[in-house]
Amino acid sequence: MELNVFNIKGTETGRKVKLDETIFGIEPNDHAIYLDVKQHMANQRQGTHASLEKSMLSGSTRKLHRQKGTGGSRKGSIKNPLFRGGARVFGPQPRDYNFKLNKKLKKLARLSAISYKLKDNNLVVLEDFTFESAKTKNFSELLKNFQLTGKKTLVVMNNPDDKILLAARNLKRLKIIRASDLNTYEILDAKQILMTESSIPDIVKIHQN
Repeated sequence: MELNVFNIKGTETGRKVKLDETIFGIEPNDHAIYLDVKQHMANQRQGTHASLEKSMLSGSTRKLHRQKGTGGSRKGSIKNPLFRGGARVFGPQPRDYNFKLNKKLKKLARLSAISYKLKDNNLVVLEDFTFESAKTKNFSELLKNFQLTGKKTLVVMNNPDDKILLAARNLKRLKIIRASDLNTYEILDAKQILMTESSIPDIVKIHQN
């Protein structure tokens, strides 16, 4: 599999990069993607939700009236969930939503997501670049050259320098990520992926074993 290499002006350089079919051209596994995205989103949850159950609620424990003979239902406490201001039955309590997945499954999910982007022509290879100055205008022009202004874009780089990071930080729908930090959620969340040449060997090295 070969892809044309573009420069930051959005034009082809005349060079091509060869992608390993066993890394970038696998048959996508939807279930692996589902599990990896589910884990990513679950790990973002704080789990600090809480409600007052009967034992936690302050209030009188006096029995409201005698058990029998009133013609009404039995009522043991004013903290009964059926009363206004009462406790909540089986309410949420603080918990940890994190769960683990094995490394091979997560690798499969990432490669499956990349394969989908390639099949949909939503992955472009860029030659390595930098900016003379850390200005947002520089990155805005780059996105404009690829008709990506206002679209969610993920730029995958080997080791972005400070000028690139500073130029990108004010663009809300743009994210810079190192190849070593690539994850399934970020890949799928982006409309377009711009991947520099130097990041490709890193991705292959991470996923070939």
